[in-house]
Amino acid sequence: MNAAGLIKRLVHPSGLDDDGALRAAAHAKIVLVTGASYGLGEATARKLGAAGATVLLVARTTDRLEALASEIASHGGKAQAYAANLGDETAVDELVRRILADHGRVDTVINNAGKSIRRSLHLQYDRFHDFTRSLGVNYLGPVRLLLGLLPHMRARGNGHIINVSTVGVRIVPGPRWGVYQSSKGAFDIWLRSVTPEIQADGIAVSTIYMGLIYTRMSAPTPIMRVLPGLHPDEAADVVARALVRRPREITPWWVWPAEFGSLIARGPLSQGLAFLHRRSHDSESALGIQAPPADHPRARGGT
Repeated sequence: MNAAGLIKRLVHPSGLDDDGALRAAAHAKIVLVTGASYGLGEATARKLGAAGATVLLVARTTDRLEALASEIASHGGKAQAYAANLGDETAVDELVRRILADHGRVDTVINNAGKSIRRSLHLQYDRFHDFTRSLGVNYLGPVRLLLGLLPHMRARGNGHIINVSTVGVRIVPGPRWGVYQSSKGAFDIWLRSVTPEIQADGIAVSTIYMGLIYTRMSAPTPIMRVLPGLHPDEAADVVARALVRRPREITPWWVWPAEFGSLIARGPLSQGLAFLHRRSHDSESALGIQAPPADHPRARGGT
C-alpha cells in the first residue's frame, strides 16, 4: 500500500468488503436514496441495484435519474426515478404520496442529498437565500420526508434510516462553513432526538459522519482537491457497511479526540481558525465567478 492509500485508511472509516453480505441485506428491499443523480448517491444506487434492492432514485435532475435507472435495469437491477426538490414542501409531500402509491412501503431511507456552501460572512450579507435553501435541502426537506414515511415504517415494525452526515457537525465550526455545518447539524440533532422513540418500534438509525468525498460539491474549493478523501465508489462501501451492520454511527477514529480537544482548547483553536481565515481566500464559486467546464484542466484540479 502506498503512502496515499495508508493516509486514506487512517483518515476515513472502512467500508464493507463483503458482496455476499450486502446481497443478503439488500435483496428484495425497497431502498430510497436521495441525492442519487451524482457522486455518492449515484454510486450507492448502483451498488444497491447490483445487490438486488429496488432502488428509488430521488434528486432534482430528471434526465440523470432516468439514465441511472436505465443503467441499473440494463444490469438486471430494479430502479425507479423520482424527480423532486427536497427544498420544496409540496414536492416532498407529493414524493411521499407517489412512492407509497407505487410501492406500498420503504424499507430503508438513505438521506444523502446535501447542499454545501463555503462563503465568508461579508459575502452573505445580501444572500439570505443561502440559509433558506441549505436548510431546505439539509434539514427541513429530510425531516418532512421522514415525517411522511415513518408512520408506515413504525406500523410495520421495521425499517432503517441511514443519514449521511459530515464530520463537520462533530468538530469545531470553521470559518466560511457556518451555513452548511449548522443546517447539517440541525438534522443530526433532530434525528438523534427522535431515535429513542422510533427504535422502540423496530426502526434502526445509522449516522455516517463522513469526511471528504471527491464530488462536484467539493470541487469548487481548491484545497479539497489535495486533501485525503474518498472517491464516490469508496464512500458507497461505507454506506453499504451501514446498511448491512446497522451501527448507531460510523465515525472516523480521530473525531473523538478532536471533540475532546475542542472542549479543552477552545480559545487557542478559535485564534488559530481566525489566523487561517485571514490567510486564506474564498473560492471562485463563493465569489460568484462561473466555474469552468467539467473538461477544463482547472475543473480537474489543474491550473
